[in-house]
Amino acid sequence: MEPAIGVALLWVAFTATHVGLSSLRVRPRLVGALGEVGFVALYSVIALAIFVPLMWLYFSSKHAGALLWYLPRGPLLTSVVYLGMGVALVLLVSSFVQPSPAGMAPAELTPRGVQRITRHPLVMAFVVFGLAHLLPNGSAADVAFFGGFVAFALLGAAHQDQRKLVTGPPGYRDFYEHTPFIPFTGRDTLKGLRELSPIAAIGGLLLTATILYFHSRWFGGNP
Repeated sequence: MEPAIGVALLWVAFTATHVGLSSLRVRPRLVGALGEVGFVALYSVIALAIFVPLMWLYFSSKHAGALLWYLPRGPLLTSVVYLGMGVALVLLVSSFVQPSPAGMAPAELTPRGVQRITRHPLVMAFVVFGLAHLLPNGSAADVAFFGGFVAFALLGAAHQDQRKLVTGPPGYRDFYEHTPFIPFTGRDTLKGLRELSPIAAIGGLLLTATILYFHSRWFGGNP
């Protein structure tokens, strides 16, 4: 089997189980049968059972398959990729410093900071990460791998919204209507940037610098 096909199929399985197990039809039944802790354990085991082989398959066949596009690596492309990494990691750190009610943990329903930029900062970090890496990596295996992050994150976030609109918490619909799905598309983006936690911004940029510095050693090659 072509590595790109294998990577794509594993992403499909990961997305289908991630969304399916947490759906309004399936999750209550599993929680009723296994309990909350049992459900989380099952959910985690299935996720790892798919994600670990996915990572192994990609890293054992990086840049395999047909070249779907090629962008010459120069200062402009490098700057765009580094900027994308910075945005992704600031969103990632912000999602832990200021959790969103769109996530799993309980959180304040009044939008502020990163939530004015996107109500899904954790998930959208993976979208930006995937898009930034798609630019310089145009082989079939690379596109399947990094494109999978984008597709999984967008589908997962949309599903999470729909589930939260039905199950709560109370007031989620108002939060939903006043926060953007796609980052930087809301009317309060500038206000969100001004309210962004300095700890999250500095932490995200330091994490970006660290990953970029050690990237070739940890992952091989440039981002």
